[in-house]
Amino acid sequence: MVRMRIMERGDGRKAGANRQEGSEDGHIQPPSFFYPLLILLVVAHLLFPVSIIIHPPYSYLGVAPVAFGIAMNIWADQLFKRHGTPVKSHVRPTSRVTSGPFRISRHPMYCGMAAILFGAAVLLGSAVTFIFPLAFIIIMEIRFIPQEEKSMAERFGQRYPKYRQKVRRWI
Repeated sequence: MVRMRIMERGDGRKAGANRQEGSEDGHIQPPSFFYPLLILLVVAHLLFPVSIIIHPPYSYLGVAPVAFGIAMNIWADQLFKRHGTPVKSHVRPTSRVTSGPFRISRHPMYCGMAAILFGAAVLLGSAVTFIFPLAFIIIMEIRFIPQEEKSMAERFGQRYPKYRQKVRRWI
């Protein structure tokens, strides 16, 4: 839900800002898409389980991408904290992280979230669930990645294009 806040600024003028619930600074973050898509994935499976394409015990293979995705997000988050750079996609980065999972992906947190969605789809096994990892990837490609990569290029100059040439966007 969106709510409007009107605040008085120090100079006496009023400042209005649309705020998204769950985001204290008004910017929608990738988890605001990830969690609803994960919930919708489960709901879609429950409502439309007619086309099961992966049956147990093969569906249990979905645990691996879920575990990979969780590990990837924790690892990348810890590296951001260690380097003192913000995790929020709209905040200008303070340092460039190129170690750990950032050696193989420029966006390992998004890879991790996509892997979790894919793993959940495999675990549930119904065809409809595979729409949601794809939707997440498309949303990240349109809404977040271009903005982040532009910010990185502006902040780090020629070092960022060199990194882009060496490291893939996803995997």
